[in-house]
Amino acid sequence: MERSFHKTLLPTYDVFDEDRYFEPANQPQILELKGARLGISICEDIWNDRDFWKRRRYHTDPVEELVKANARAIINLSASPFTIGKQMHREAMLAGIAQKYGIPIFYINQVGGNDDLVFDGRSCVFDARGHLVARARGFEEDLIAVELEDLAGTIEEDDFSPESEIWRALVLGTRDYVHKCGFSDVLLGLSGGIDSSLVAAVAAEALGPENVLGVLMPSPYTSRASIEDAEAVAKRLGIRTISIAITDIMSSFDRKLALPFHGREKDVTEENIQARIRGNLLMALSNKYGSVLLTTGNKSEIAVGYCTIYGDMSGGLAVISDVPKSMVYRLANWLNSSRRQEIIPATIISKAPTAELRPGQTDQDSLPAYEVLDRILEKYIEQHQSKDEIIAQGIDAETVARVLRLVKIAEFKRKQAAPGLKVTDRAFGSGWRMPIACRAW
Repeated sequence: MERSFHKTLLPTYDVFDEDRYFEPANQPQILELKGARLGISICEDIWNDRDFWKRRRYHTDPVEELVKANARAIINLSASPFTIGKQMHREAMLAGIAQKYGIPIFYINQVGGNDDLVFDGRSCVFDARGHLVARARGFEEDLIAVELEDLAGTIEEDDFSPESEIWRALVLGTRDYVHKCGFSDVLLGLSGGIDSSLVAAVAAEALGPENVLGVLMPSPYTSRASIEDAEAVAKRLGIRTISIAITDIMSSFDRKLALPFHGREKDVTEENIQARIRGNLLMALSNKYGSVLLTTGNKSEIAVGYCTIYGDMSGGLAVISDVPKSMVYRLANWLNSSRRQEIIPATIISKAPTAELRPGQTDQDSLPAYEVLDRILEKYIEQHQSKDEIIAQGIDAETVARVLRLVKIAEFKRKQAAPGLKVTDRAFGSGWRMPIACRAW
Protein backbone atom coordinates (compact mmCIF):
# COMPACT_ATOMS: atom_id res chain seq x y z
CA MET A 1 0.00 0.00 0.00
CA GLU A 2 1.46 3.32 -1.08
CA ARG A 3 -1.29 5.77 -0.12
CA SER A 4 -4.47 5.83 1.88
CA PHE A 5 -7.33 8.26 1.43
CA HIS A 6 -10.01 9.39 3.83
CA LYS A 7 -13.72 9.93 3.47
CA THR A 8 -15.18 13.35 4.19
CA LEU A 9 -18.93 12.75 4.49
CA LEU A 10 -19.86 10.06 7.02
CA PRO A 11 -23.48 8.96 6.57
CA THR A 12 -25.44 8.04 9.66
CA TYR A 13 -28.93 7.22 8.42
CA ASP A 14 -30.81 4.15 7.21
CA VAL A 15 -28.22 1.33 6.96
CA PHE A 16 -25.22 3.60 7.54
CA ASP A 17 -23.53 4.19 10.91
CA GLU A 18 -20.16 5.65 9.94
CA ASP A 19 -20.12 8.72 12.17
CA ARG A 20 -20.16 6.40 15.19
CA TYR A 21 -16.86 4.78 14.20
CA PHE A 22 -14.79 7.13 12.02
CA GLU A 23 -13.41 10.66 11.83
CA PRO A 24 -13.89 12.60 8.58
CA ALA A 25 -11.16 13.87 6.29
CA ASN A 26 -10.39 17.55 6.83
CA GLN A 27 -8.86 18.43 3.47
CA PRO A 28 -9.23 17.50 -0.23
CA GLN A 29 -7.89 14.03 -1.03
CA ILE A 30 -5.53 14.34 -4.02
CA LEU A 31 -3.50 11.65 -5.82
CA GLU A 32 -0.62 12.68 -8.07
CA LEU A 33 -0.18 9.88 -10.59
CA LYS A 34 2.05 10.03 -13.67
CA GLY A 35 1.56 13.74 -14.05
CA ALA A 36 -2.19 13.64 -13.50
CA ARG A 37 -3.78 15.32 -10.49
CA LEU A 38 -6.68 13.10 -9.47
CA GLY A 39 -9.31 13.91 -6.87
CA ILE A 40 -10.21 10.93 -4.69
CA SER A 41 -13.66 10.80 -3.14
CA ILE A 42 -15.31 7.95 -1.29
CA CYS A 43 -18.94 6.93 -1.76
CA GLU A 44 -21.09 9.51 0.11
CA ASP A 45 -18.63 12.27 -0.80
CA ILE A 46 -20.19 12.56 -4.23
CA TRP A 47 -23.82 12.61 -3.05
CA ASN A 48 -24.07 16.21 -1.86
CA ASP A 49 -24.13 18.45 -4.93
CA ARG A 50 -26.00 21.68 -4.17
CA ASP A 51 -27.56 21.90 -7.64
CA PHE A 52 -28.76 18.30 -7.84
CA TRP A 53 -30.31 17.97 -4.39
CA LYS A 54 -33.17 20.15 -3.20
CA ARG A 55 -32.18 19.43 0.39
CA ARG A 56 -28.61 18.52 1.19
CA ARG A 57 -27.56 16.44 4.20
CA TYR A 58 -24.20 18.17 4.70
CA HIS A 59 -22.78 21.68 4.58
CA THR A 60 -19.61 20.58 2.76
CA ASP A 61 -19.28 19.33 -0.83
CA PRO A 62 -16.03 17.33 -1.20
CA VAL A 63 -16.30 17.35 -5.01
CA GLU A 64 -16.42 21.13 -5.05
CA GLU A 65 -13.32 21.19 -2.85
CA LEU A 66 -11.49 18.79 -5.16
CA VAL A 67 -12.27 20.97 -8.16
CA LYS A 68 -10.94 24.01 -6.27
CA ALA A 69 -7.79 21.96 -5.60
CA ASN A 70 -7.34 21.66 -9.39
CA ALA A 71 -8.17 17.97 -9.73
CA ARG A 72 -8.06 16.89 -13.38
CA ALA A 73 -10.56 14.08 -12.80
CA ILE A 74 -12.65 12.77 -9.94
CA ILE A 75 -12.43 9.14 -8.86
CA ASN A 76 -15.21 7.97 -6.56
CA LEU A 77 -14.71 4.67 -4.73
CA SER A 78 -18.10 3.40 -3.65
CA ALA A 79 -19.89 0.70 -1.72
CA SER A 80 -23.32 2.00 -2.66
CA PRO A 81 -26.09 -0.53 -1.93
CA PHE A 82 -28.74 -1.32 -4.50
CA THR A 83 -32.32 -0.14 -4.37
CA ILE A 84 -34.87 -0.17 -7.19
CA GLY A 85 -34.15 2.55 -9.74
CA LYS A 86 -31.05 3.85 -7.96
CA GLN A 87 -28.64 3.42 -10.89
CA MET A 88 -30.60 5.80 -13.11
CA HIS A 89 -30.57 8.29 -10.25
CA ARG A 90 -26.82 7.81 -9.78
CA GLU A 91 -26.11 8.35 -13.44
CA ALA A 92 -28.23 11.50 -13.60
CA MET A 93 -26.36 12.90 -10.60
CA LEU A 94 -22.91 11.95 -11.89
CA ALA A 95 -23.65 13.36 -15.35
CA GLY A 96 -24.80 16.63 -13.83
CA ILE A 97 -21.68 16.97 -11.66
CA ALA A 98 -19.33 16.17 -14.55
CA GLN A 99 -21.03 18.72 -16.81
CA LYS A 100 -21.24 21.36 -14.08
CA TYR A 101 -17.51 21.32 -13.34
CA GLY A 102 -16.31 20.26 -16.80
CA ILE A 103 -14.39 17.35 -15.32
CA PRO A 104 -14.43 13.59 -15.96
CA ILE A 105 -15.82 11.34 -13.23
CA PHE A 106 -14.81 7.72 -12.68
CA TYR A 107 -17.35 5.99 -10.44
CA ILE A 108 -16.25 2.56 -9.13
CA ASN A 109 -18.86 0.60 -7.18
CA GLN A 110 -18.70 -2.61 -5.19
CA VAL A 111 -20.57 -5.68 -6.37
CA GLY A 112 -21.89 -8.57 -4.28
CA GLY A 113 -24.09 -9.34 -1.30
CA ASN A 114 -23.28 -8.73 2.36
CA ASP A 115 -25.99 -9.68 4.87
CA ASP A 116 -29.07 -7.61 3.98
CA LEU A 117 -27.31 -5.33 1.48
CA VAL A 118 -26.76 -6.06 -2.20
CA PHE A 119 -24.23 -4.03 -4.19
CA ASP A 120 -25.01 -3.86 -7.88
CA GLY A 121 -21.67 -2.81 -9.35
CA ARG A 122 -22.40 -0.88 -12.57
CA SER A 123 -19.23 1.18 -12.31
CA CYS A 124 -19.31 3.96 -14.88
CA VAL A 125 -17.39 6.86 -16.40
CA PHE A 126 -18.60 10.29 -17.53
CA ASP A 127 -16.66 12.72 -19.67
CA ALA A 128 -16.32 16.45 -18.98
CA ARG A 129 -19.54 17.15 -20.91
CA GLY A 130 -21.52 14.80 -18.71
CA HIS A 131 -21.80 12.05 -21.31
CA LEU A 132 -21.75 8.41 -20.22
CA VAL A 133 -18.75 6.79 -21.91
CA ALA A 134 -18.50 3.47 -20.05
CA ARG A 135 -20.57 1.26 -17.77
CA ALA A 136 -19.74 -2.15 -16.30
CA ARG A 137 -22.22 -4.99 -16.03
CA GLY A 138 -24.71 -4.99 -13.20
CA PHE A 139 -24.94 -7.55 -10.38
CA GLU A 140 -21.77 -9.37 -11.45
CA GLU A 141 -18.04 -8.77 -11.41
CA ASP A 142 -16.69 -6.97 -14.45
CA LEU A 143 -13.57 -5.16 -15.61
CA ILE A 144 -13.60 -2.12 -17.89
CA ALA A 145 -10.60 -0.08 -19.03
CA VAL A 146 -10.97 3.63 -19.80
CA GLU A 147 -8.02 5.85 -20.69
CA LEU A 148 -8.03 9.29 -19.11
CA GLU A 149 -6.71 10.78 -22.36
CA ASP A 150 -9.47 9.67 -24.74
CA LEU A 151 -12.25 8.59 -22.33
CA ALA A 152 -13.52 5.86 -24.63
CA GLY A 153 -15.07 2.70 -23.26
CA THR A 154 -17.84 0.15 -23.49
CA ILE A 155 -21.34 0.75 -22.19
CA GLU A 156 -22.72 -2.62 -21.18
CA GLU A 157 -26.40 -3.15 -21.87
CA ASP A 158 -28.61 -3.24 -18.83
CA ASP A 159 -32.26 -3.70 -17.95
CA PHE A 160 -33.52 -1.05 -15.56
CA SER A 161 -37.05 -2.42 -15.21
CA PRO A 162 -37.94 -2.98 -11.53
CA GLU A 163 -38.62 -6.68 -12.09
CA SER A 164 -35.24 -7.34 -13.73
CA GLU A 165 -33.35 -5.36 -11.11
CA ILE A 166 -35.09 -7.02 -8.18
CA TRP A 167 -34.65 -10.49 -9.64
CA ARG A 168 -30.91 -10.03 -10.15
CA ALA A 169 -30.50 -8.47 -6.71
CA LEU A 170 -32.30 -11.39 -5.04
CA VAL A 171 -30.25 -13.95 -6.95
CA LEU A 172 -26.94 -12.26 -6.15
CA GLY A 173 -27.89 -11.59 -2.54
CA THR A 174 -29.00 -15.19 -1.96
CA ARG A 175 -25.92 -16.69 -3.61
CA ASP A 176 -23.46 -14.55 -1.67
CA TYR A 177 -25.27 -14.90 1.65
CA VAL A 178 -25.30 -18.68 1.44
CA HIS A 179 -21.74 -19.05 0.15
CA LYS A 180 -20.19 -16.41 2.43
CA CYS A 181 -21.78 -18.15 5.41
CA GLY A 182 -20.01 -21.35 4.38
CA PHE A 183 -22.97 -23.27 2.93
CA SER A 184 -23.79 -24.65 -0.48
CA ASP A 185 -27.32 -26.06 -0.08
CA VAL A 186 -30.66 -24.57 0.92
CA LEU A 187 -34.13 -25.86 1.66
CA LEU A 188 -37.54 -24.24 1.95
CA GLY A 189 -41.14 -25.11 2.61
CA LEU A 190 -42.90 -25.47 -0.73
CA SER A 191 -46.61 -24.84 -0.31
CA GLY A 192 -47.77 -24.43 -3.89
CA GLY A 193 -48.26 -20.71 -3.28
CA ILE A 194 -46.67 -17.88 -5.19
CA ASP A 195 -44.25 -16.76 -2.45
CA SER A 196 -42.53 -20.10 -1.94
CA SER A 197 -42.55 -20.70 -5.70
CA LEU A 198 -40.71 -17.42 -6.32
CA VAL A 199 -38.18 -18.09 -3.55
CA ALA A 200 -37.56 -21.56 -4.97
CA ALA A 201 -36.96 -20.02 -8.41
CA VAL A 202 -34.50 -17.49 -6.97
CA ALA A 203 -32.66 -20.22 -5.05
CA ALA A 204 -32.43 -22.49 -8.10
CA GLU A 205 -31.00 -19.63 -10.16
CA ALA A 206 -28.60 -18.54 -7.44
CA LEU A 207 -27.26 -21.90 -6.29
CA GLY A 208 -28.22 -24.41 -8.97
CA PRO A 209 -31.34 -26.59 -8.73
CA GLU A 210 -29.29 -29.52 -7.47
CA ASN A 211 -28.60 -27.53 -4.30
CA VAL A 212 -32.24 -26.71 -3.49
CA LEU A 213 -34.68 -28.93 -1.59
CA GLY A 214 -38.40 -28.19 -1.51
CA VAL A 215 -40.30 -29.61 1.46
CA LEU A 216 -44.04 -30.26 1.13
CA MET A 217 -45.85 -30.48 4.47
CA PRO A 218 -49.54 -31.08 3.75
CA SER A 219 -52.19 -30.85 6.44
CA PRO A 220 -55.90 -31.75 6.40
CA TYR A 221 -56.51 -28.24 5.03
CA THR A 222 -54.04 -28.50 2.16
CA SER A 223 -55.86 -28.82 -1.15
CA ARG A 224 -54.88 -31.35 -3.75
CA ALA A 225 -54.36 -28.44 -6.13
CA SER A 226 -51.74 -26.93 -3.82
CA ILE A 227 -49.80 -30.19 -3.69
CA GLU A 228 -49.94 -30.48 -7.47
CA ASP A 229 -48.81 -26.87 -7.89
CA ALA A 230 -45.86 -27.40 -5.54
CA GLU A 231 -44.84 -30.54 -7.40
CA ALA A 232 -45.21 -28.77 -10.74
CA VAL A 233 -43.01 -25.80 -9.85
CA ALA A 234 -40.38 -28.14 -8.37
CA LYS A 235 -40.34 -30.19 -11.56
CA ARG A 236 -40.01 -27.10 -13.77
CA LEU A 237 -37.17 -25.76 -11.65
CA GLY A 238 -35.48 -29.15 -11.42
CA ILE A 239 -35.25 -29.10 -7.63
CA ARG A 240 -35.61 -32.10 -5.33
CA THR A 241 -38.64 -32.51 -3.05
CA ILE A 242 -39.69 -34.52 -0.05
CA SER A 243 -43.13 -34.66 1.57
CA ILE A 244 -43.86 -34.86 5.30
CA ALA A 245 -47.55 -34.90 6.24
CA ILE A 246 -48.27 -33.07 9.50
CA THR A 247 -51.77 -34.45 10.25
CA ASP A 248 -50.59 -36.90 12.91
CA ILE A 249 -48.39 -34.26 14.56
CA MET A 250 -51.34 -31.85 14.67
CA SER A 251 -53.42 -34.55 16.35
CA SER A 252 -50.76 -35.11 19.00
CA PHE A 253 -50.79 -31.39 19.82
CA ASP A 254 -54.60 -31.47 20.05
CA ARG A 255 -54.43 -34.32 22.54
CA LYS A 256 -51.71 -32.78 24.68
CA LEU A 257 -53.44 -29.38 24.77
CA ALA A 258 -57.00 -30.66 25.18
CA LEU A 259 -57.01 -30.23 28.95
CA PRO A 260 -55.32 -26.82 29.23
CA PHE A 261 -57.44 -25.54 26.30
CA HIS A 262 -60.67 -26.98 27.71
CA GLY A 263 -63.61 -24.60 27.40
CA ARG A 264 -61.87 -22.33 24.90
CA GLU A 265 -62.89 -22.03 21.26
CA LYS A 266 -60.46 -22.85 18.48
CA ASP A 267 -58.85 -19.71 17.06
CA VAL A 268 -55.60 -18.49 15.54
CA THR A 269 -53.71 -20.49 18.18
CA GLU A 270 -54.37 -23.75 16.36
CA GLU A 271 -53.40 -22.13 13.05
CA ASN A 272 -50.10 -20.98 14.52
CA ILE A 273 -49.41 -24.47 15.87
CA GLN A 274 -49.53 -25.77 12.30
CA ALA A 275 -47.04 -23.14 11.17
CA ARG A 276 -44.76 -23.96 14.10
CA ILE A 277 -44.93 -27.69 13.37
CA ARG A 278 -43.73 -26.91 9.86
CA GLY A 279 -41.05 -24.56 11.20
CA ASN A 280 -39.74 -27.27 13.52
CA LEU A 281 -39.62 -29.84 10.73
CA LEU A 282 -37.79 -27.45 8.43
CA MET A 283 -35.25 -26.51 11.10
CA ALA A 284 -34.68 -30.19 11.88
CA LEU A 285 -33.94 -30.85 8.23
CA SER A 286 -31.71 -27.78 8.10
CA ASN A 287 -29.72 -29.06 11.09
CA LYS A 288 -29.47 -32.60 9.81
CA TYR A 289 -28.58 -31.72 6.21
CA GLY A 290 -26.39 -28.71 6.94
CA SER A 291 -28.53 -26.54 4.66
CA VAL A 292 -29.68 -22.96 5.07
CA LEU A 293 -33.44 -22.66 5.56
CA LEU A 294 -34.94 -19.93 3.39
CA THR A 295 -38.07 -18.25 4.70
CA THR A 296 -40.65 -17.25 2.13
CA GLY A 297 -42.64 -14.36 3.64
CA ASN A 298 -43.08 -11.19 1.60
CA LYS A 299 -42.85 -7.57 2.77
CA SER A 300 -46.62 -7.07 2.91
CA GLU A 301 -47.07 -9.97 5.32
CA ILE A 302 -44.08 -9.09 7.48
CA ALA A 303 -45.18 -5.45 7.67
CA VAL A 304 -48.54 -6.29 9.23
CA GLY A 305 -47.49 -9.42 11.12
CA TYR A 306 -49.39 -11.86 8.88
CA CYS A 307 -46.83 -14.54 9.72
CA THR A 308 -46.06 -16.86 12.63
CA ILE A 309 -43.05 -16.20 14.79
CA TYR A 310 -41.11 -19.45 15.35
CA GLY A 311 -43.20 -20.92 12.52
CA ASP A 312 -43.02 -19.79 8.91
CA MET A 313 -40.62 -17.04 10.04
CA SER A 314 -38.01 -19.63 11.05
CA GLY A 315 -34.88 -19.71 8.94
CA GLY A 316 -31.54 -18.22 8.01
CA LEU A 317 -32.46 -15.84 5.19
CA ALA A 318 -35.72 -14.11 4.30
CA VAL A 319 -35.25 -13.82 0.54
CA ILE A 320 -38.32 -11.74 -0.39
CA SER A 321 -38.96 -9.95 2.90
CA ASP A 322 -38.51 -6.58 1.16
CA VAL A 323 -40.66 -7.49 -1.85
CA PRO A 324 -44.34 -6.43 -1.55
CA LYS A 325 -46.94 -9.02 -2.50
CA SER A 326 -48.02 -7.09 -5.61
CA MET A 327 -44.39 -7.12 -6.80
CA VAL A 328 -44.19 -10.87 -6.11
CA TYR A 329 -46.90 -11.33 -8.73
CA ARG A 330 -45.12 -8.99 -11.13
CA LEU A 331 -41.87 -10.90 -10.68
CA ALA A 332 -43.57 -14.24 -11.35
CA ASN A 333 -45.11 -12.93 -14.55
CA TRP A 334 -41.85 -11.28 -15.60
CA LEU A 335 -39.91 -14.49 -14.98
CA ASN A 336 -42.27 -16.51 -17.14
CA SER A 337 -42.20 -13.87 -19.87
CA SER A 338 -38.42 -13.33 -19.86
CA ARG A 339 -37.71 -17.08 -19.97
CA ARG A 340 -40.42 -17.61 -22.58
CA GLN A 341 -41.75 -20.55 -20.63
CA GLU A 342 -44.01 -21.08 -17.65
CA ILE A 343 -41.48 -21.44 -14.85
CA ILE A 344 -44.13 -20.63 -12.25
CA PRO A 345 -47.41 -22.31 -13.26
CA ALA A 346 -50.27 -20.02 -14.21
CA THR A 347 -52.47 -21.80 -11.68
CA ILE A 348 -50.21 -20.54 -8.88
CA ILE A 349 -50.32 -16.96 -10.15
CA SER A 350 -54.08 -16.88 -10.70
CA LYS A 351 -55.38 -18.53 -7.51
CA ALA A 352 -56.38 -16.57 -4.42
CA PRO A 353 -53.51 -16.44 -1.89
CA THR A 354 -54.11 -18.57 1.18
CA ALA A 355 -52.17 -19.94 4.14
CA GLU A 356 -54.50 -23.01 4.19
CA LEU A 357 -54.52 -23.15 7.98
CA ARG A 358 -58.30 -23.58 8.15
CA PRO A 359 -61.04 -24.62 5.69
CA GLY A 360 -61.71 -22.11 2.90
CA GLN A 361 -59.19 -19.58 4.20
CA THR A 362 -57.82 -16.75 2.02
CA ASP A 363 -55.42 -13.93 2.93
CA GLN A 364 -58.16 -11.38 2.37
CA ASP A 365 -60.14 -12.82 5.27
CA SER A 366 -57.59 -11.05 7.46
CA LEU A 367 -56.09 -8.34 5.26
CA PRO A 368 -57.22 -5.65 2.81
CA ALA A 369 -56.77 -6.42 -0.87
CA TYR A 370 -53.03 -6.50 -1.55
CA GLU A 371 -53.15 -3.65 -4.04
CA VAL A 372 -54.68 -1.46 -1.29
CA LEU A 373 -52.42 -2.80 1.45
CA ASP A 374 -49.25 -2.31 -0.60
CA ARG A 375 -50.26 1.21 -1.54
CA ILE A 376 -50.68 2.14 2.12
CA LEU A 377 -47.44 0.41 3.15
CA GLU A 378 -45.39 2.12 0.45
CA LYS A 379 -46.65 5.55 1.47
CA TYR A 380 -46.10 4.90 5.16
CA ILE A 381 -42.84 2.95 5.18
CA GLU A 382 -40.93 4.17 2.13
CA GLN A 383 -42.39 7.63 1.60
CA HIS A 384 -42.62 8.48 5.33
CA GLN A 385 -46.20 9.76 5.02
CA SER A 386 -48.42 10.17 8.07
CA LYS A 387 -51.84 8.61 8.57
CA ASP A 388 -53.58 11.88 7.73
CA GLU A 389 -51.50 12.37 4.57
CA ILE A 390 -52.39 8.87 3.35
CA ILE A 391 -56.10 9.29 4.09
CA ALA A 392 -56.10 12.65 2.27
CA GLN A 393 -55.24 10.76 -0.93
CA GLY A 394 -58.59 9.03 -0.92
CA ILE A 395 -57.81 5.79 0.90
CA ASP A 396 -60.41 4.59 3.39
CA ALA A 397 -59.58 6.05 6.81
CA GLU A 398 -60.55 2.94 8.79
CA THR A 399 -58.39 0.72 6.56
CA VAL A 400 -55.40 3.06 6.88
CA ALA A 401 -55.71 3.19 10.67
CA ARG A 402 -55.99 -0.57 10.89
CA VAL A 403 -52.95 -1.20 8.68
CA LEU A 404 -50.77 1.29 10.55
CA ARG A 405 -51.77 -0.30 13.85
CA LEU A 406 -50.83 -3.74 12.53
CA VAL A 407 -47.43 -2.43 11.42
CA LYS A 408 -46.81 -1.08 14.91
CA ILE A 409 -47.82 -4.14 16.91
CA ALA A 410 -45.89 -6.53 14.64
CA GLU A 411 -42.57 -4.93 15.55
CA PHE A 412 -41.71 -7.67 18.06
CA LYS A 413 -41.95 -10.25 15.28
CA ARG A 414 -39.72 -8.33 12.91
CA LYS A 415 -37.07 -7.90 15.61
CA GLN A 416 -36.73 -11.70 15.67
CA ALA A 417 -36.98 -12.31 11.93
CA ALA A 418 -34.25 -13.74 9.71
CA PRO A 419 -32.18 -11.13 7.84
CA GLY A 420 -33.73 -10.18 4.51
CA LEU A 421 -32.39 -8.77 1.26
CA LYS A 422 -32.95 -5.01 0.87
CA VAL A 423 -34.31 -3.89 -2.51
CA THR A 424 -36.51 -0.90 -1.65
CA ASP A 425 -35.58 2.47 -0.21
CA ARG A 426 -36.65 1.37 3.27
CA ALA A 427 -36.58 -2.23 4.39
CA PHE A 428 -37.18 -4.00 7.72
CA GLY A 429 -33.47 -4.59 8.16
CA SER A 430 -30.45 -2.88 9.67
CA GLY A 431 -31.82 0.54 8.76
CA TRP A 432 -35.21 0.03 10.46
CA ARG A 433 -34.97 1.15 14.07
CA MET A 434 -38.33 1.22 15.75
CA PRO A 435 -39.15 0.43 19.38
CA ILE A 436 -41.33 -2.48 20.46
CA ALA A 437 -42.58 -1.17 23.81
CA CYS A 438 -43.58 2.33 22.77
CA ARG A 439 -46.95 3.01 24.37
CA ALA A 440 -47.12 6.08 26.61
CA TRP A 441 -47.83 5.45 30.28
